[in-house]
Amino acid sequence: MPRQAFFFATRVSIIGTSRQHCAQSRMSILEKPLASAEAYVGFLAARELPVLRQTARQLEVMREARDSVNARQVAAIALGDPLFAVRLIVWMEEHRHRSQNHDITTVERAIMMIGVDPFFEAFTGLPTVEETLAGRPRALIETLHVCAWARKAAHLARDWAILRHDIDVDEVALATLLRPVSEILLWIHASPLAEQTQARVAGESGSAIAHAYRAVLGCSEHQIQIGLAQHWHLPQLLVTLMDETHENNPRVRNVALALAFARATGHAGWDSPTLPGIVDDLVRLLPINRGQLLDRLGVPAEVRERWDSADD
Repeated sequence: MPRQAFFFATRVSIIGTSRQHCAQSRMSILEKPLASAEAYVGFLAARELPVLRQTARQLEVMREARDSVNARQVAAIALGDPLFAVRLIVWMEEHRHRSQNHDITTVERAIMMIGVDPFFEAFTGLPTVEETLAGRPRALIETLHVCAWARKAAHLARDWAILRHDIDVDEVALATLLRPVSEILLWIHASPLAEQTQARVAGESGSAIAHAYRAVLGCSEHQIQIGLAQHWHLPQLLVTLMDETHENNPRVRNVALALAFARATGHAGWDSPTLPGIVDDLVRLLPINRGQLLDRLGVPAEVRERWDSADD
């Protein structure tokens, strides 16, 4: 969904809450840059991870019918919420048994390891994004927007991993979903800085975004994300898949291009100037031709014509 349409749809649904909650929310907002990426990691990691209100509601419905619920059904909910997904993986690492000699790198395996009943006991009464951002509609809209395109990116990444015959498509999808978590947390806990960053972004290209973050925060968002992943002791495989510096790894490229495509279309629709370059990179990555790729992506005929005329 293009950014403007998303904003309109989201703004209509926002409902205010109590003044007391708003005051508590404002107390935790970071308004000035910190000294280093490590300082941002410490600040963000010290705050509890909220989940989307929809996730909390869906889990409550499933809790009532837990006898007929399986791990795959619960995983489908988790894969719709980057914040809950990272909360789950962090919980797994914190409760890791000494005898466990392998990492859990997918949501479904994590839930199977926990067990459905213990899962619902561990994840109850969760704080929500909507409660946390009560009284800050701009931050709420932006947070939901990033969650939306992160979710889309995870679906795309999984689809492309299937095409590539990846060794585990669910790992690629999870890494993609988790990669924008630092951006989401900045909107939740440092929205004044996130707004300044957004105002500096001239486009959706990786270089423009990286430059904006460095100008405002003094470090890259990538440094914060990888720092958080390491602080939370996320499985090394997931950390590697989220790390764009390993660009020669096809799995990492899969993740990065899914995020780039979802971000670009999420902000500017098919008018994004970065899309043709992303598509060119995808043609080189995937074992299908350009026409098949455009069909799979649902690119409208008029957009294809515009891109083709620009290439001539």
